[in-house]
Amino acid sequence: MSSRSPENLKFEISNLRLSLTLVVLFVFGACGGKQQAQTVARQQSQQTTSQQKFERPEGVLRVCADPNNLPFSNERGEGFENKLAELLAEDLHERVEYTWWAQRRGFFRSTLRAGACDVVLGVPSSFELAATTAPYYRSTYVFVYRRDKGIRVRSFDDKVLHEVKVGVQLVGDDGANTPPAHALAARGVINNIRGYTLYGDYKQPNPPARIVEAVAKGEVDVAVAWGPLAGYFARRERVPLEVVPVSPQFDLPFLPFVYDISMGVRRGDEDLRQQLDDFLVRRHDEIERILDEYGVPRVGKDEGGRVKDEGNGAAKL
Repeated sequence: MSSRSPENLKFEISNLRLSLTLVVLFVFGACGGKQQAQTVARQQSQQTTSQQKFERPEGVLRVCADPNNLPFSNERGEGFENKLAELLAEDLHERVEYTWWAQRRGFFRSTLRAGACDVVLGVPSSFELAATTAPYYRSTYVFVYRRDKGIRVRSFDDKVLHEVKVGVQLVGDDGANTPPAHALAARGVINNIRGYTLYGDYKQPNPPARIVEAVAKGEVDVAVAWGPLAGYFARRERVPLEVVPVSPQFDLPFLPFVYDISMGVRRGDEDLRQQLDDFLVRRHDEIERILDEYGVPRVGKDEGGRVKDEGNGAAKL
């Protein structure tokens, strides 16, 4: 039985909520700092959205994206968000025009909020710094490991995670680590952990891919990474890799491993958001094919609203 008092447990839960909020902001390139994010959200919520008008260049779909962040985007147009931008522009009878910006702290402040673009193709559906569309996919963190190692991992509770080298993505040295890092630490998986920075060396192609490469090279036996990243790069390694959605999908009291992803526009730009929502319905099958092509793992919900797995092997890969 835990020796933590109710007061200590409440404090730990509060810190965990703050940490996870920062992780979402960092992973998806938001402005730096929770206080700044709250200030921005307050200012935006005070605006009367029905009176806001946004000027968009005629015939141009202005997209803000990272030039070095496959499988999502790069400046050569090779990411699945690049493909979605092209499909969206075709649907709207417009052409794509990019503003390139590394997805680090300050991304939204310097791009969408600054008026440098009108849409960001991938943001969490509950994101406070943008008006979001309906989700167009729901993905999950995954376990990645080599098929030839004789390892089988399905859950954070599997005993094998105490016995092998485990790679996790770390945001930084301020305690805002990714949800898998918290889940493993809560289960006592600490001494055999190897961290890989989420940002990595930006001078190298696709910095976050290093964690998948580490599995293929044998630096770690198992990695836990965000599904779209892992699904894409696992297919490109010379050795066969397993990509398995983590279980459970949620850790109590507040630790999700599954996230809905939407497109984001400036708060108040209801006209464009409605156009994007219509596009997501109209071109649903083509969007699904793009996600399939890039190996994006998706999970759904059952009739009771609970997260369920799709396809064979626990998720649609």
